[in-house]
Amino acid sequence: MLPEQEQVNRLAETRRFLVGKTNLMPEIGIILGSGLGGFASLIDEKTVIPYKEIPHFPISTVEGHAGQLVFGKVSGKSVVAMQGRFHYYEGYNMQEVTYPVRVMQVLGATGLIVTNASGGINPAYRPGDLVLIRDHINLMGENPLRGANLSSLGPRFPDLSEAYDLEWRQKVLPLAQELGITPQEGIYAALSGPSYESPAEIRYLRTIGADLVGMSTVPEVIVANHGGMRVLGISCVTNMAAGILPQKLSHAEVIETTERIEKLFVRFMQALLRVL
Repeated sequence: MLPEQEQVNRLAETRRFLVGKTNLMPEIGIILGSGLGGFASLIDEKTVIPYKEIPHFPISTVEGHAGQLVFGKVSGKSVVAMQGRFHYYEGYNMQEVTYPVRVMQVLGATGLIVTNASGGINPAYRPGDLVLIRDHINLMGENPLRGANLSSLGPRFPDLSEAYDLEWRQKVLPLAQELGITPQEGIYAALSGPSYESPAEIRYLRTIGADLVGMSTVPEVIVANHGGMRVLGISCVTNMAAGILPQKLSHAEVIETTERIEKLFVRFMQALLRVL
């Protein structure tokens, strides 16, 4: 864990680099989960910057993640989209996992749309469903705010009683119905991965109130809230979690499902950006 001043210095260096690459300063940051990166093709007036060129950025190693920042405009909003996120299971620490959210904050973004591919625990869900995240359960065994507090960005003890913005969810749910998407909200449980959960773990998660399970999102949302960003979370149910159905789990199924619903996801994202 880096001291506060070193974190601040790194963020300033990254910001200087990005400002030198684009004149567009984002209102909203977007994190695109596994297989959902095709949304970036909609971005107009775009500037694409590979992660490997950005000072202090980690490199995404997961299939289905392009590994680049895309600046531009969608539905009249200035955005910066991450095509590929960083995961705790890749070996990065939590400061590295959430570094892009910090960068969005110092660039001036006040909102974050975070998407993911998840396993469905709620038996009402089906693969291909898009679910708004209402709340989360952090079972990753770590918190991204541990260590020195970035006091210039947020308080030592941030409130998470409305981690996923209620007003935004209320605006977006009717849009889902207009697009033929069943309007659903759920609670997302985050585990460290990379192994999928066992059937016993899924029974436990269902007992404590989880509807969805995955290996991302929660650290980013915690850091976004710490920095005062409004957050909207969208989960694509790519498979039913272990033990819900009599089948094995695979990352190939995740990619296959997201490819199948990608056009619907893109339409949904376009529509919601118009109303946020």
